[in-house]
Amino acid sequence: MAAACMWVLLMAPALAATPAHDVRAGRYRVEPGHTQITFSLMHMGFTPYSGMFSGISGTLQLDPAHPSASRLDVSVPVSSLYTPSDRLTGELKAADWFDAARYPDATFASTSVVADGADNATITGNLTLHGVTRPVVLHAHYVGAGVNPMDKAYTVGFAATATIRRSDFGIKAYVPMVGDDVTLNIAGAFERQD
Repeated sequence: MAAACMWVLLMAPALAATPAHDVRAGRYRVEPGHTQITFSLMHMGFTPYSGMFSGISGTLQLDPAHPSASRLDVSVPVSSLYTPSDRLTGELKAADWFDAARYPDATFASTSVVADGADNATITGNLTLHGVTRPVVLHAHYVGAGVNPMDKAYTVGFAATATIRRSDFGIKAYVPMVGDDVTLNIAGAFERQD
């Protein structure tokens, strides 16, 4: 569940873009309408269960020629958490789980970006969730870039994955009946601001 945060992150957009893709360097901001983080964990050993975070904000300083100079900073509003069950959604926002009233945002700040081929990157950073900060690794993949025909903004998109242990962030309710390992899948769209 903490997964949500990672998104932080998000999308840790991979900064993996290379000049061969003709991706424009510069400062980008998260396009919140097309950026989301889904999380999945095992429920009672029977099935994986998923939820989502939205309303993500943040910036990406992208340098395709020198990925290590890129930087990602993302903020995820915990209150945006959503599951198919209204009751469960409410419980997850409450004090026994994410405690959204006390910890309203999860944040991710990259500390290292390492290109892995032309379209992939490993993004290491600090995820702060539920008042706890831990290092997290995002595996990012460049999806595409170009001018969005709807709003005419130059946009770059990435997909990223990560796995975290929610107990590392102090979210321990029902472990191990409800899984400790949380898989995060991040879809990130970023609009160029220069």
